[in-house]
Amino acid sequence: MKKFIMEPDFLELFPEAEIGILICEGIDSKVHDEEKYVPYLKEAMNAAKKHITNPEFAQNPVIAAWRDAFRKFKTKKGARCSIEAMLKRVSNGNEIGNIIPLVDIYNGVSLTYGVPVGGEDIDKFDGDVHLTLADGTEKFVTYGSDKSEPPYAGEVIYKDNGGAICRCWNWRESVRTMLTEDTKNAFMIIETTGGEEAGDMLDEAIKALAEEIQKNLGGTVKKYKASKASPEVVIEA
Repeated sequence: MKKFIMEPDFLELFPEAEIGILICEGIDSKVHDEEKYVPYLKEAMNAAKKHITNPEFAQNPVIAAWRDAFRKFKTKKGARCSIEAMLKRVSNGNEIGNIIPLVDIYNGVSLTYGVPVGGEDIDKFDGDVHLTLADGTEKFVTYGSDKSEPPYAGEVIYKDNGGAICRCWNWRESVRTMLTEDTKNAFMIIETTGGEEAGDMLDEAIKALAEEIQKNLGGTVKKYKASKASPEVVIEA
């Protein structure tokens, strides 16, 4: 049995954090039409503009909230939340390109709802997945690199027995567990730091992500929410 666990050290820093989780089984992640998600992403980029109405980029609520969160733990210089990176591209008039269907779908949901969304291949996990603070020894190799760059001690990471899965909470992911066209079973996550408004947005985003995956990629999709009150979710029986 594999589980996702929000650890006490993480919850001490972010006691109100809620994580939306989808367990997707038997999906088809292959690229059958390279242009299929181009209109979907364009629509999402237009929807994202409602999150960046303040000309002072850092003063927009989504950006400010995540920058505040990143100040609470050790981060690599220049590391930013994944949603900030995408909203910055939109703000600068740049496109969010298509990659593979599952990534395109979650990028669209992330842009539309202003929340960080990510995903990993369940079959590549080595044991349980922990949202925790790093001890600084975890192996981590990201896409486009051939060397390990371990997280800082005290950095918020996702990790399993094989090392770090994602650094600086949602900044960079490991190539070891990343989604590919061969992914059949996926672990999808949507993150918030907490609060009533964030909780409402999380519910909407979970629903939208589940519907898009089910409609386009098939398989089965199960929805969960992890929090301080319920910090564990079974990923694989």
